[in-house]
Amino acid sequence: MVAFLDLLHTVSQKLKGDDLKALKFLCGDKIGKKKLESVESGTDLFSLLIELNEISANNTSFLQEILNRVRRHDLADEVKRFDDSACDSSSEVLDQKEKDRLEIAYKVICGQVGKNWKMLARKLKIPEAKLDAIVQANPYDLQEQLMQSLMYWQKTKGVAAKAEDLVQALKLCQMNLVADYVMLQLDK
Repeated sequence: MVAFLDLLHTVSQKLKGDDLKALKFLCGDKIGKKKLESVESGTDLFSLLIELNEISANNTSFLQEILNRVRRHDLADEVKRFDDSACDSSSEVLDQKEKDRLEIAYKVICGQVGKNWKMLARKLKIPEAKLDAIVQANPYDLQEQLMQSLMYWQKTKGVAAKAEDLVQALKLCQMNLVADYVMLQLDK
């Protein structure tokens, strides 16, 4: 969390006055007008977004989106680099056996789940903004959209990511055949 707060502080220092005004405007549907009026810096704005669970160390998609929308691609890239480095470190913490089980589950799920992949992603509690970013990054590739969402889920769950959680989510989506096929492949 400290690294994330350090990142937000750095981003805040690099924001110009017009950037902050534009960011406040873009956050108008998330933050009330009265609270927005009290925002005088990027850190103030980011604190409110953290409070509202719009951004976190595990969920930077909304922050990247609004930075890109105000044409601060340099800052959005900085946040993305943080996001990518967090992904790298969390996947190293998973034990190899569970990592292998997740890869098997991903392979089966990507091969079997089609256009309903967003329903599965929502059951895994992946934010809508992240889903939109994934679709935008891979507009014509359903399998890649699904794989990116599964990798994001694994990153946010860290060591708590288990193949059994994916099976449960599949069952909640009424994708019982896929869930059974995943279990069959995991039991081999």
